[in-house]
Amino acid sequence: QQIVARHADAALDVAITLAPGPRLTFGALTVTGNDAVRTARILEIAGLPTGQVFSPAEIAKAETRLRRTGAFRSVSITEGTSISAGNVLPMGVQVVEETPRRIGAGVEVSTTDGLTLSGFWLHRNLLGGAERLRIEGEVAGIGGTTGGTDYRLGADFLRPRTFDNDTDLYVSAAVERLDEPDYFIEQVTAAAGLNRIITDDIVVSGGLGFISARINDDFGARDYTLITLPLTGTLDKRDVPLDATRGYYLDLELTPFLGFGDSGSGGRIYMDGRVFRSFGTDDRVTLALRGQLGSIIGPTFDETPPDFLFHSGGGDTVRGQPYQSLSISRGFGNTSGGLSLAVVSAEARVDVTNTIGVVAFYDQGFVGDDSVPLTNGDWHAGAGIGVRYATGIGPIRLDIATPVTGPDAGQSVSFYVGIGQSF
Repeated sequence: QQIVARHADAALDVAITLAPGPRLTFGALTVTGNDAVRTARILEIAGLPTGQVFSPAEIAKAETRLRRTGAFRSVSITEGTSISAGNVLPMGVQVVEETPRRIGAGVEVSTTDGLTLSGFWLHRNLLGGAERLRIEGEVAGIGGTTGGTDYRLGADFLRPRTFDNDTDLYVSAAVERLDEPDYFIEQVTAAAGLNRIITDDIVVSGGLGFISARINDDFGARDYTLITLPLTGTLDKRDVPLDATRGYYLDLELTPFLGFGDSGSGGRIYMDGRVFRSFGTDDRVTLALRGQLGSIIGPTFDETPPDFLFHSGGGDTVRGQPYQSLSISRGFGNTSGGLSLAVVSAEARVDVTNTIGVVAFYDQGFVGDDSVPLTNGDWHAGAGIGVRYATGIGPIRLDIATPVTGPDAGQSVSFYVGIGQSF
């Protein structure tokens, strides 16, 4: 380097000559720190491109792939201290494995939906290759004022790095009993497919599913079997998933299905979009907006599995309104879900202190009897306020809501308690 000071101009003239080193390629990756997860699988999952030109971005991708499995507490890929013949740079990865097994439980309470108890058992390294098995059970609607008690037992298996570096294989199965206001179902479901991680924010999946069920509703008992082709895509740009203050989220589900027995054939579409924006001193005020759209294309309502149809009301759609209270009247006191759905929810969240926050919200939902949303149906709405208490795993949520439309407008109050923001 050569530096000349020009004092009269208060400036420096700087000339720098660079002597670049050799163009390096990735060498062999050495694994240390692993005990239960096989070395060969760690190398496969990392997918570091041995023999290709060295790139820090490829190192970051490899570390992300290993962390994404959930089998490791920490992952660090480092460069070798010396260059091998042919300008090859040896690489090393140091891992610290997670405890292989984990158990967890959850509780959610609503004065209308009732009590929901859930639990799971998780193995992070079932076959020694960072395969994940999760077995979970749920009992919902305990003591609720709508429907009865629901039961579900399911298992999910995930094998990372199947076919290529960013594709995972999944297999799932479940048995459940749903005692809902408009129907009663006992069913068995199974599915298998692939998850494709396009970027850290974009994940798509597709597979083949099977559903066999017996239902009982206002229109009698029916049996149906479905072959489904579930396709999903998720774009997640939120800063913190359980307590987002900025960013956006979009989830799209397309489920073509071929029906046998009493079921028709067609497709189900569902979309969930969310936007978050913070402002004010230290960004203490957050505006959150959520929209949901759904449609059944092809079969009529009585040819569609009732749990594919749409309802509105309850904690995930319109708070303050009774669970699944908005449906379609079929005459003689009979009701069913609709062929389309539209829900809009808005929240204003204000951080009073670093741990206490308050929320005001308004929800409005529409259920229609046509496949085109917002046609041939009815609206209802609810509003309320809430309190949030920040914890290390997400805010504890308490919402109080009341209907703002219908004969019970302002006459009843519902409480919702859970972990994480409502959306």
